[in-house]
Amino acid sequence: MSRIDLFNITKIYGEPRRKGLLPEGKKAVKNVTLTIPDKSFTVLVGPSGCGKTTLLRMIAGLEKITMGTIKIGDVDVTNLEPGDRGLAMVFQAYALYPHMSVWKNVEFGLDNAHMPKYEINKRIKEVLKLVDLEEYANRRPANLSGGQRQRVALARAIAKKPEVFLMDEPLSNLDAKLRSEMRTELIQMHEKLSSTFVYVTHDQIEAMTMGDNIVVMNEGVIMQVGTPISIHDEPENVFVAQFIGDPGMNIVKFNDQYLGFRPRNIHFINEDINVGPKDLILDGKILSIENHGSEKLYYIDIKLGKIYLKDPSKEIKEIGEKVKIVVKLHNVYLFDENQNRIFEEKEVKKVYDNLRSN
Repeated sequence: MSRIDLFNITKIYGEPRRKGLLPEGKKAVKNVTLTIPDKSFTVLVGPSGCGKTTLLRMIAGLEKITMGTIKIGDVDVTNLEPGDRGLAMVFQAYALYPHMSVWKNVEFGLDNAHMPKYEINKRIKEVLKLVDLEEYANRRPANLSGGQRQRVALARAIAKKPEVFLMDEPLSNLDAKLRSEMRTELIQMHEKLSSTFVYVTHDQIEAMTMGDNIVVMNEGVIMQVGTPISIHDEPENVFVAQFIGDPGMNIVKFNDQYLGFRPRNIHFINEDINVGPKDLILDGKILSIENHGSEKLYYIDIKLGKIYLKDPSKEIKEIGEKVKIVVKLHNVYLFDENQNRIFEEKEVKKVYDNLRSN
């Protein structure tokens, strides 16, 4: 079993003033308690500096924790060495040996583990086939593409047959096309291996397309945990609402509360849109237009602030044009003065109606 349990994990950088006291410095991770389900593809996502890589490195044993406990399965690994935790890590930098062939790069760690030669050869053949690198076994890293080098790093990790794979932004050095291809390959690999994957990224699109369990972090704390659909459709606070989405949710302040609506859920008023007498109508002015091929992204100035609108229609609009847009009640989210979600439908309707009357 490869479930990971984190209990009250804290990381503080710095030195204590006296022995027995906590360090006095930056709190990179703040009292995090989290369960990463067995065989899940869990993605830790958040902006740079939010603590996600530090958390991953503490799971790996590469970063000493200040307080808390880490268990993998039923084993307390808090004070175990990285090599004794039954996991493998794939870094942003591939960390391949440039003077060794693909085969030798994969073989090196197995050889150091004093595995029998016949078992080493069997495993290397299996993993090179799995990552589609059989014909490149004798090539050196310099003669491989970025995507192929990443596959070698994955093959080296897979060959150890770990219970847990930890991945720290492994695709960030690849171009957009290769990233997309490797995302698909990693999803398929997760299905084949039936292992627990813990994956760190700052790219929310990468998180939403790959993970079945998403952990959104900010400033060292967990903001929300859930499936991609629940994180997107039911954000629990303004941070998650704005961070998840392409672009994120529009948030406008009204009195002491915040209203949110997704760019795809607001529409220009035209003959194709059914506008009811109780719908919220907003006047705006187009500030910019991005053509994304199948749709256009408009940046619009309205009375409450500036918002994004995604429109799949072929209707031609111009920068500077004055427009009317409609927001339906069922597409509105409400957040309180502390930017936490208000779920009560009556409260949402009351603020929505109040805004309409103004």
